[in-house]
Amino acid sequence: MTRSLVPLFALAVVTCAAVCQQPIPRKPAPQKPTPLAAAWWSITTDLANDSMEGRDTGTEAYERAARYVAEHFKADGLKPAGEQANGQPSYFQRVPMHQVDLDVAHSSVELFSSSADMAGRPSTAEPHRKLQLLEEVTVAPREGAATDVTGRLVFTGYGVPAPGENIRGQIAVFYNNTPAGLSAADRDAFIAGRIRSLTQAGVLAIVSIDNPAAIEPTHWPAAYARTVTIGSGQSAAPAARGPVVMRISAESAPKLFAYAEAVPKSMSFDRLLKLAEAGQPIPSFQLVQELTLHLATTAKNISSPNILAVLPGSDPTLAPEYVAVSAHLDGYGYGTPVFGDSLYNGALDDAAYVATLLQLADALRSSPPRRSLLFCIFTGEEKGLLGSVYFTEHPTVPIRQIVADFNLDQLRPIFPLKILTMEGIADSSLGESARRVAQKFNIELRPDRETERNLFRRADNYSFVRVGVPIAGFIFGYNPGTEEERIYRDWYARRYHKPQDDLQTPIDWAAAATFNAFYRALVLDVANAPARPQWNAGSAYAPAAK
Repeated sequence: MTRSLVPLFALAVVTCAAVCQQPIPRKPAPQKPTPLAAAWWSITTDLANDSMEGRDTGTEAYERAARYVAEHFKADGLKPAGEQANGQPSYFQRVPMHQVDLDVAHSSVELFSSSADMAGRPSTAEPHRKLQLLEEVTVAPREGAATDVTGRLVFTGYGVPAPGENIRGQIAVFYNNTPAGLSAADRDAFIAGRIRSLTQAGVLAIVSIDNPAAIEPTHWPAAYARTVTIGSGQSAAPAARGPVVMRISAESAPKLFAYAEAVPKSMSFDRLLKLAEAGQPIPSFQLVQELTLHLATTAKNISSPNILAVLPGSDPTLAPEYVAVSAHLDGYGYGTPVFGDSLYNGALDDAAYVATLLQLADALRSSPPRRSLLFCIFTGEEKGLLGSVYFTEHPTVPIRQIVADFNLDQLRPIFPLKILTMEGIADSSLGESARRVAQKFNIELRPDRETERNLFRRADNYSFVRVGVPIAGFIFGYNPGTEEERIYRDWYARRYHKPQDDLQTPIDWAAAATFNAFYRALVLDVANAPARPQWNAGSAYAPAAK
């Protein structure tokens, strides 16, 4: 699961709660898997073992994983739905990408205080502080961005400068939360607008402060600091690329406010953070330090394939329509070590659900539904949904004949399956179809109750929404204060986007088996229905509403 067609400041890293400071205890799985669950985990193991090297986009390891998937589709008799290769249809759609990496060894971020500002300070005050890249501060490198920036720091509250405030030529610092009381739509607009407003204000660079009270913790250390985009990297002029955007951890943020004048006398730094965490009004004010940033980057063009296959439908009238079933194959590869492990295997994110689709193809090959199934295994999801964006902009089947997408990504079968959150539940008739099927499995289906995490836009299903295709995505749900919630939060703190998302993750085998059976039943329900899914009136994502 990606960080969304993400805000730039969310591209690399995550702060850990205190629980991350201790090694993960290894606990036995609660049950033994059924034969079907064992077969599912066997495929997961093939894709997420160390020999697959984390399946990073643009690597030979990813290519090996892609060939493995294509061979499964071929063995099951699915038709290639990718591009032509040597005049023959293939399972692959190659996505051209441009990668820019931060050269950490030759980059630096430093804080300075001028001698005038230092007048009267105790001798223990430090005129110079170096921030550790990828540990305290991270940056999403961009080709053409400024490589050397020096400017005075100014705190801008939640990131929107006050009317008439002149911050041109300075470095804006803001707290990565939003004011309380905003609707989900207003919150999305606020988040999207603040980078734009700061850019228009003429700032040299932007530093966002992690919110340690966020429902989903921001993640440190970084797997890497790199930016990957579709294409050759030559499309945007350097002058149009905007200010450098950085993130700083909540633990290191006080270094930006190092001296007494940095905070109004009526408000301590701790008080400021408590107000900000709660979304209460916080002031903007000038900081007394300067920040100097030196960036060194390397760049290269890469490519990586989507793997696309079709199980033809059995009804001549409905077979020209497709139900898309999707998951992403890419992981993070090698990155910053955590407890001595530097390989980010990506077992539940997302090898396990590529395995679900391969198992589905095998199960249905001799008894296909009425509509065709389009199997979409995407690349570059962790880089910003790149593979699914490319496919929906360069579809290999007519996009208007794709009636729905059922995406698998954000699932964590690590506790009993009683509740599923469904993204898109209120947007189309898929919500009613999913409710009907869920009842047969005694699963309660719910809308997203943590919309501030922006999960709807952080998975490949959003690429389908953008071109008018109804979607469904699922997350294992829980009630507040339960053991299920504790397990879920612990997984996000200890394992999400870390080397610990590996084959040692304790799996609830009954939950995994039940979800896979539910998913198959739902896909068949929609693929066999006489009518294609319809958008609901009032959905903000319906084509007519855009």
